[in-house]
Amino acid sequence: MKPLNIFYQEPEHDRWFKYDRYPRKLLRHIIRGEEKPGSIMMVALGLIAGLERLGVPYRFNDFKYIKKNTAEIACIIGKPHLLDKYDWKNPIVFGPGIFSHPVDYPDLLNKYPNIKKILVPGPWMQKMFASVYGEESVLSWPVGIDTNKWSPKNTVKENDFLIYSKFLWNKEINRSEMLRPILDKLDQNGLKYEVITYGKYTHELLKDSLDRSKAVIFLCEHETQGMAYQQILSTDLPILAWDREDYWIDPTYYPEKVRFTPSSSVPYWDERCGLKFKGLNDFDQKLSMFLKTNNRYSPRQYILENLTLEICAEHYINLINSLNEDTSNS
Repeated sequence: MKPLNIFYQEPEHDRWFKYDRYPRKLLRHIIRGEEKPGSIMMVALGLIAGLERLGVPYRFNDFKYIKKNTAEIACIIGKPHLLDKYDWKNPIVFGPGIFSHPVDYPDLLNKYPNIKKILVPGPWMQKMFASVYGEESVLSWPVGIDTNKWSPKNTVKENDFLIYSKFLWNKEINRSEMLRPILDKLDQNGLKYEVITYGKYTHELLKDSLDRSKAVIFLCEHETQGMAYQQILSTDLPILAWDREDYWIDPTYYPEKVRFTPSSSVPYWDERCGLKFKGLNDFDQKLSMFLKTNNRYSPRQYILENLTLEICAEHYINLINSLNEDTSNS
């Protein structure tokens, strides 16, 4: 097949005066060293890694080529600044990692009628976006997990649980009213655990914690894809997941601008992954059930069948091929 044309650039904005983004970027590099890729950049890198494993060719940010070959599809990942920055004549696959809700860009498809598909990271987001842009325009596409990097280790499991804490909103309240009662319950049952907090660990630290643990309790209000919990599943550790199955509660939108339900903290999941609980009211029951059935789960198998780098890249390729066929037949 022809090489895919992939485009991704980090958004850059002036803060204090015109073009100050350039010296600020240089200063950040001097002070912090090489910047770690953010979550959306990881999507672009994950797609590229999957393509390389499949031996599928691609071009990355080749603006000169795409400008001369306007019949070829431009695969634009990330925020809409790239849409606005260039005069695109090509058919476009836009996403994932674009923006949080169509209310941010209600005229997107009118302004860019050459967008053939909008990609979002997970199924509940697909429903949310499709309610505005239409079912035919929006697809759910997750980036794959590196199952070689995130693999089981034959180590001594000194902890019954690793608690992965990723409270997005009302963090202090959630720590006192959700996390603390859960830790108290684990203490009452004589269960050993450690807590890791989103944004305060490296991948190596997370791996070390997983190597010491038999299972994971995952605490997050909702996830668009949830790469971290999928990385955990890839290490073959089952998860007891807090899944509210309730409103998307991003305070930028909820409840004045958007009231969408249900969202999910584990949008990719089946019975092999573990158990879910809705809140403290059913935590005791689900904890007891989970402890009795801990050895029956096979979370890595779920990832190997659904969310590897290769599988997700192949789904992406199939999408591009289908759009190319539609274009040639029209």
